[in-house]
Amino acid sequence: MEIQGKGAIVTGAGAAGCGRAIARRLAREGAGVVVTDINESGGQETVRQIKSEGGQAAFLRADIRLQDQVRDLVTFAEKTFGGLAIFVNNASGPDHHFDKPLEYWSETVQTELLGTMYGTRFAIAAMRRAGGGAIVNMSSISALWHGRKGGIPSYDAAKAGILRLTTGLASLAEEHIRVNCLAPGWIASEQVRSFWDPLTPQQRKEHGAPARLLQLDEVAGAVIHLATDESLAGRVMVWWSEDEPGLIPWADRGYGTLESISLHL
Repeated sequence: MEIQGKGAIVTGAGAAGCGRAIARRLAREGAGVVVTDINESGGQETVRQIKSEGGQAAFLRADIRLQDQVRDLVTFAEKTFGGLAIFVNNASGPDHHFDKPLEYWSETVQTELLGTMYGTRFAIAAMRRAGGGAIVNMSSISALWHGRKGGIPSYDAAKAGILRLTTGLASLAEEHIRVNCLAPGWIASEQVRSFWDPLTPQQRKEHGAPARLLQLDEVAGAVIHLATDESLAGRVMVWWSEDEPGLIPWADRGYGTLESISLHL
């Protein structure tokens, strides 16, 4: 799919992380990018960086947990750039670990899963009006890793839901709307680097951390590939930080082997 001259939205693009990197990459490829975040100053900074590089961008504050604001976001993109061809569901909330009160669980699910569902829903409607488009969802390798220690249950559950949301929408390719997903490992965001950098190689191994981090431009490149490769629909790209990226085979059951168990029925 050609990006040049198309309208795009990147949620959660107001911080110095994946969202900003993706928005800048889309703009360099020629897209008009709507940057959105609840962080207004950060969002405006992303727009400033894009324009300083000769790209087109506009900012609209939107809380993706609120359906009406997501609907207005899509309408804004259509009016500003003449349609919507690419929607990247990147926004993520603060980490609430398993030892925090259960009240935080719903907040995490609202941001990670419901926000992605709202974005996907309204993007599909806009892309039907435009004759097609591409949606890229951001999941996590934590949604796949069975038995991982130190996980965040509500976050991992939400990211697992995004995987199934993506694969379940594969048939939209018949309408020239493709929904794909990236499930990355550890990304070199400021928050992750502050934890990862001081660790020795042995400590990284003890924490289940990779020997290297995915760079922000690598993540942006993977998102661009999922958005533009017209052979991909309903697919999940997995990129553990130390490995090469790859697609989960279509119709994969989600498990390679099973341990035998004797049932006493």
